[in-house]
Amino acid sequence: MTTLTRLPDDYVQNPHEVHDLLRAEGPVQEVHLPRGLKVWLVTRYDEAKIALTDPRVSKNMAEGRYVFDLHAPKDARRGEFESALSVHMLNMDPPHHTRLRKLVTKAFTARRIELMRPRVQEIAAELIAKMNDGDEVDLLEAFAFPLPITVICELLGIPIDNRDEFREWSNTLLTFGAPEQIQHAAGAMAQFLIQHVEKARAAEPDDTFFSALVHADDSGDQLNTEELVSMAFLLLVAGHETTVNLIGNAVLALLKNPDQLQVLKDRPELIPASAEEFLRLEGPVNIATFRYTKEPLELGGVVVPADELVMVSLVAANRDPAKYENPDRLDVTRSAQGHVAFGHGIHFCLGAPLARLEFDVALTQLLARFPGLALAQEPETLVWRDSTLIRGLHTLPVRLA
Repeated sequence: MTTLTRLPDDYVQNPHEVHDLLRAEGPVQEVHLPRGLKVWLVTRYDEAKIALTDPRVSKNMAEGRYVFDLHAPKDARRGEFESALSVHMLNMDPPHHTRLRKLVTKAFTARRIELMRPRVQEIAAELIAKMNDGDEVDLLEAFAFPLPITVICELLGIPIDNRDEFREWSNTLLTFGAPEQIQHAAGAMAQFLIQHVEKARAAEPDDTFFSALVHADDSGDQLNTEELVSMAFLLLVAGHETTVNLIGNAVLALLKNPDQLQVLKDRPELIPASAEEFLRLEGPVNIATFRYTKEPLELGGVVVPADELVMVSLVAANRDPAKYENPDRLDVTRSAQGHVAFGHGIHFCLGAPLARLEFDVALTQLLARFPGLALAQEPETLVWRDSTLIRGLHTLPVRLA
């Protein structure tokens, strides 16, 4: 076993070195997260896929609350968010997960997503039109955030005036913070979404996505209000956080690798497929959400006992040299198929097609309009968000040209 028993305080600034150390020691280790929670962290690709799919590993944290309490420091906050936001697919096992996924899939079809392309292109063009050559901007603030939050708010029928509130609530809920701040953000988010769901329930069905979700029916089975609130929360947060950081991390990787940037400028037709390499290299989710063992589980010769928290680093698995040659190198022509940036198995991200579409549109328009785009400060001075879940920057200062 490795001598690293606690992830360092600066782990979020460079998790890759830590992952390399852990992966070299074995597929999974007992470690304490920066705030003291004891978990078994999976860093190798093959074992990550097992942990993400094995039925002996549960996602039902309502039933598994006792496991969290067993391994958390006494002063740790209980629970991620209040229950009004937690009754969604990510926190469920079959058959409840199967039921919810089936109902949501009825509304969230691939055809419905592709029909959104012209609107996504329009939003991206409007944002780019506000930026000028010679400007120095925070690309996250000016472009990478407003694009997906506008799209997801329109999908859910949420007034765009609320987007800054949602960003603040989301940041609070997904990063380390004071328990009272987290509870306030969760309460505010829940109250808004409860009112939004009630309004949509009272309205006549129409052809919008959220109306389809509210009125989705499977032989008389529909989502109840609590399920709709949690689902709206999941879609709202996952629907913008994933794409914000996919765009931001991809642009940073390109600006640090000018040869690869040139490849995409010369051959923009490669941009859609290059999304897979950016997802592999520096995906928007580092350590996936909580799981726990219902019975002992062997991972690569290591036995994880029952009643233990299992956390899978998707970022680490995607840089496993046993799976990908030269895994720390960006290669936009690489076939990165099989990466686990969107998860694996029954919990594979439902919104992956939307994130890919938004990435394609965003990067295509950005590089066409600003081929001389450059970092406005040294990459090592950039600050990553204080979260083991989200892998994304606080700001991305660039010069437009």
